Amino acid sequence: MQIGDFLTNLPTQQIAASLLGQRLVYQAEDGPISAWITETEAYLGTQDAGAHAFKNHQTKRNQALWQAAGTIYIYQMRTQFLLNLVTQAVGVPECVLIRGIEPASGLVQMQMNRPVPLSNLTTGPGKLMQALGLDKTLNGRPLSPETLTIDFSSARTPKQIGHSARIGILNKADWSTAPLRYYVVGNPFVSQIHKRDIDTVHHGWR
Repeated sequence: MQIGDFLTNLPTQQIAASLLGQRLVYQAEDGPISAWITETEAYLGTQDAGAHAFKNHQTKRNQALWQAAGTIYIYQMRTQFLLNLVTQAVGVPECVLIRGIEPASGLVQMQMNRPVPLSNLTTGPGKLMQALGLDKTLNGRPLSPETLTIDFSSARTPKQIGHSARIGILNKADWSTAPLRYYVVGNPFVSQIHKRDIDTVHHGWR
């Protein structure tokens, strides 16, 4: 499967759920790092009060949102960088935020980039970017095997996909509670998960 085939002709909500278990691969300076996606959030463009493109608000900062599906949209929030993938055709500014990943390869490098316990390594959008060693350099560029891509050949299948409101979307009327967050139930590399809910054997994968 090609990225363009995956990130087109589907609603952004469905793409956000379908990205769970896909393997994200980053060609870092010290060698490739990869991880399975465990948590995502959908942002539905101009209608979505929680989205950067709400009411067609365009700035230099968010121009990547109006590019083709598969474009990387990275923005900075305080000291953290957050990774999003544009999901729709040119001019339709919808995207998926990558909120959590489970390390697959390059774990030593990830822990050097972010020297914290494994349980806290990639359980949030800013944390995973630190672990990958990613900043805003790839903002506005397409997913590519030479930089950052999704390898569909080694996906994992969640036993169960959970849904909830997005995290940190406050005072946005119905958009604050809309169930647009998707996660692998039982996976330890999901933000705000309780220890009692972790599947210690299979991490929520089939």
